[in-house]
Amino acid sequence: MGLFKRNPFGHILYIKKWLIRILGVLTHRRFRGFNELDIEGSEIIKDLPHNNVLFISNHQTYFADVCAMFHVFNASLNGRVDTIKNVGYLWRPKLNIYYVAAKETMKSGFLPRLFAYAGAITVERTWRDKGQEVKREVNPNDTENIRVALDDGWVITFPQGTTKSFKPVRKGTAHIIKQHKPIVVPIVIDGFRRAFDKKGLRIKKKGILQSFIIKPPLEIDYDNDTIEEIVEKVQFAIEQHPSFLKVIPIEEIEAQEALNEKRRWDY
Repeated sequence: MGLFKRNPFGHILYIKKWLIRILGVLTHRRFRGFNELDIEGSEIIKDLPHNNVLFISNHQTYFADVCAMFHVFNASLNGRVDTIKNVGYLWRPKLNIYYVAAKETMKSGFLPRLFAYAGAITVERTWRDKGQEVKREVNPNDTENIRVALDDGWVITFPQGTTKSFKPVRKGTAHIIKQHKPIVVPIVIDGFRRAFDKKGLRIKKKGILQSFIIKPPLEIDYDNDTIEEIVEKVQFAIEQHPSFLKVIPIEEIEAQEALNEKRRWDY
């Protein structure tokens, strides 16, 4: 790699590589130490093509979710299935992983700007700005940047556009899928909201078993599926469809908590 080789967004890859290494080492114990990350399905990652892959996921914190994905993806690509044991997998990180994030979030301080250099595609929210409800057109530069990122590599997006559970999936994700025809890989996470603060920077509670499930790629008819049908498939895939909302019996909750505690001590 040339010392000053850049990606399509002008980021110097040598700097990005070291940034991912350093941030990865600093955050590793958040997922294997202070807390534990229970991973399922990461064997899917190593069989994906080099580019035009779109990961869709529910969202629980601003930064911890993405950080965990960088760990899991790079660990899998380096032969570690369903584990992030031994952080040496970050010595040769995949440098064409990008994630979609709100522009106002990534410009909110020095640390977010560092995270942005590691792979953020910043977009302007069409429905919210600086805590206020707004309604504006999609910025064509944002959709073009997502296309560029898909052409170059993998893109992570959170189609609900918020860390709140069971909010509607934004149709913009469906338009991206229909237009660019990427391989769409769903991810379902849990436990991050209990372990970290909303930004995902501060550890709120230790000893939390976080779950990270990677599902097989979605079956999508890019030509014939409607936007509404794709939205519904995305909602089901990331387990955020309204049908998942139900009253859970207290016995089921207590059994799940007991199982989580046992699995935590098994580590």
